[in-house]
Amino acid sequence: MSKATTLVAPPPLLVDDTNLSRAWARLLLKVLDGSGIEVAPFILSLSGFADNGATDEDGAVRQGIDRLLKHKGRRGVDDVAFTIFPQRLWEMSRGDRGRLFTLYRATFPRWQAMDRKANGRGLYFERMVMYGRGPCDGNQLEWILSQFNSRVGVRRSMFQTTTFDPERDHVASAQLGFPCLQQVSFEPTEAGLVTNAFYATQQIFDKAYGNYLGLAQLGAFMAHEMGMPLARLNVMVGIAKLERIAKCDADFAPLIASAQALVGPQAPLAACHAAAAESVGATT
Repeated sequence: MSKATTLVAPPPLLVDDTNLSRAWARLLLKVLDGSGIEVAPFILSLSGFADNGATDEDGAVRQGIDRLLKHKGRRGVDDVAFTIFPQRLWEMSRGDRGRLFTLYRATFPRWQAMDRKANGRGLYFERMVMYGRGPCDGNQLEWILSQFNSRVGVRRSMFQTTTFDPERDHVASAQLGFPCLQQVSFEPTEAGLVTNAFYATQQIFDKAYGNYLGLAQLGAFMAHEMGMPLARLNVMVGIAKLERIAKCDADFAPLIASAQALVGPQAPLAACHAAAAESVGATT
C-alpha cells in the first residue's frame, strides 16, 4: 500500500521595497524568468513615501511600461490608477474632500461612458464612495473619516471599505474583469497610516503598476484626511498573472532592459530575453 503524496503549496512571493517601479520590476522579472505565467500568492509591501504621500518611481521603467501599454492598445498607468483614486480631481479640489466627492459623483457618468466595455460594471473609487447603500449615502470613505475624526478610541476594524458586492458580482460569467480588488483597509499606527488591499487576481502587465499607484494615492489621501503620514502600503494578491502579452514578446526588450538596470544583476533573465536586452543595452 503506497503512501499518499502530500502536495505543498508554494510559499508566497514577498516584495518589500521603497520604490514602486523597482517593486513592479522585481515581480515582472521573477515571472519572466520562471516556468509559468503566475505567482500565487504575491505580497507587495511598499514604504518610503514622501511627506505628501508620493511614492518614488523610476522614470525609465515608468515610461517603458506606459509606451508598451500604449503600443498594445491598453490603458496607461495613470488611467488605471484613476479607477482606484481620481488624483486629478483631488488636486482640483485643493484639499477639500467634500468637493472631491461632489466632483466625482458629477463626472462619474462621463468616466463610465468613455469606456463602457471596461467600466460598465463600475469603477473601484465609485464603489468606495457610491456603493449604493449604507451610511453616508454609501460613501464608505466619508464614513471612515467621519468616525475617525469624531472621537478618540474608535474601533479600528471599522476602517475598511469593500468594492466586491455579492449582490452584483456573484454572477456565472466565464470572464469578469471587475472587481478583482475586493477590499481596502486603513490602519492608523504610531508610524503613520498603513493601507492594506486584497485582490483575488491581478494582471501584472495590464493593471498591476497602475493598481499600486492608485492604491498609494488613495492611501495618501486617507492619511492626509486622518492627519498622519502614509507609512506603508501592503497589497495581497491571490494570483498575479502575466496575460495578454507573451513572455517572449520582442516588444518587451526595452522595458526589460530598464527593469534589469533598476533591479540589478541579481535578477536573471529568461533565455528569450537575454540577447534582446543585451542588444538594447548596447545601443543606449
